[in-house]
Amino acid sequence: MPDVTSPSPVPLTESEQILHLQQELAWAKLKIQSLEERLRLERIKKYGPGSEKLNNAQLELLELEPGVSSAEVEEESKREPLPGPEKQQKRRKHPGRQELPAGLPRVERVIVCTPEQCTCEACGQTKAVIGYDVSEQLDVEPAKYFVVVTKREKRACKDCEEGGVAAAPVPERIIEKSLVSNRVVIDTVVSKYCDHLPLYRQSVILQREAGVEIGRATLDGWVMRVGELLIPIVSVMRRDLLGGTYIQADEIPVEVQLRDGRGQNHQAYLWQYGRPGGEVVFDFCLGRGREGPKDFLGQFEGILQTDGYSAYEKVGGPKLVHAGCWAHARRKFFDAVQLNPNDAVASRIVKRTDELFAIDALARAEKLDHAARHVLRLERAQPLVAIIHGEVAAARDAALPSGALGKAANYTLLQWGKLTRFLEHAELELSNNLAENSMRPVALGRKNWIHVGSQQAGPKVAAILSVVETCRRMTIPIRDYLAAILPGIADVSIQCLASLTPAAWAAGRQ
Repeated sequence: MPDVTSPSPVPLTESEQILHLQQELAWAKLKIQSLEERLRLERIKKYGPGSEKLNNAQLELLELEPGVSSAEVEEESKREPLPGPEKQQKRRKHPGRQELPAGLPRVERVIVCTPEQCTCEACGQTKAVIGYDVSEQLDVEPAKYFVVVTKREKRACKDCEEGGVAAAPVPERIIEKSLVSNRVVIDTVVSKYCDHLPLYRQSVILQREAGVEIGRATLDGWVMRVGELLIPIVSVMRRDLLGGTYIQADEIPVEVQLRDGRGQNHQAYLWQYGRPGGEVVFDFCLGRGREGPKDFLGQFEGILQTDGYSAYEKVGGPKLVHAGCWAHARRKFFDAVQLNPNDAVASRIVKRTDELFAIDALARAEKLDHAARHVLRLERAQPLVAIIHGEVAAARDAALPSGALGKAANYTLLQWGKLTRFLEHAELELSNNLAENSMRPVALGRKNWIHVGSQQAGPKVAAILSVVETCRRMTIPIRDYLAAILPGIADVSIQCLASLTPAAWAAGRQ
């Protein structure tokens, strides 16, 4: 049998060997970077959101601790980094003495001089007041509970009985025949959804401060009644929103009790739709599917700005314009920098994106309207966007697809058509941050009131949140608004509801 031997490999030249070793080294570095990113993400998941601000060395130290609480991690993340040889700490300029708001009422307290100070030591005459040294301090008057005794006048004719007895009209009440006034009901709603104070704590406060024992179920009944009364108002707000040309949308999970025998909460969602500088509407849905935004938006054909979540695809009317969010794209590159501070590519793209936002910041500083801002964008932002696209495309080709930089580049390029819509529509904002900011009170409150009590309560909670967030965004005093529209709203005709939305009410006051 003939001896068959495999051909010997062709030896590589020295330059080819160097190139091969450089490629292997580059691949190894990318692999190490990817593993370090995965390790950091696992540690952040382990120690909680507060650990996102910690660097890798700090996270490494946490691993050596036998037990670390979330409070300790939060405190560690607030500490200023120590100055190193390559980076000196910048001293923060002291903002100076803060002035108290001019709108707060002033209560003057005059401190008179002592008798010795009132008499002149030289001649014995009484000194005249020539002025005052004035200082201001913020003061507080603790909540004072009291009982309002309402006496309705009754009248009758003494000369004839046929006229009968006439009584003064009954004041409008939010909760009919309730033990508490309208202001207590409103305070309960505001405390829960503005100050994130759970009902059981409010019950304890009433017992401690007023000596009145009111159970959590009763307080919950008040809140649900307010939500029920606000649902028609929010329906008008939704109609106004869909009648406009621009909506920003976002969603957030919220636990809900279904009482279906499983003993577990169901993860439902609150979808938020709002107009920059205008009204906000929350919509409660049991799921996160496309049916939520599809049903809410109907045939809306304006601009819809969202993050990259696929449920917002194929919703609205045929002429709907779907815009993206530059803040989300930037955040993914920023996360890549957080995972690998030496990533020059990701750092450069973050800097480019910051330059893009700086153009809009300049427009705000100069108080440009949408048309003037659009001219500025076409002049400065359009060439910058082209540079960003080239750098992102190069980053995708060079990075590991599973790495943070590769994922950030791929996300940005997939969203590119939506991200550049701001160059076509003057009113469109660069980011969806206003919608995200509207979700923060929900996220804070969720940590305190934990869940929605039932599926039926969901739309009522959404109605309250819609009004609360709209008032916050439009700087409308929420207590004044609720006190003005809630009493008697159940008897208001549908045609008159349009004048009771927060925007209409505020315009009427002006």
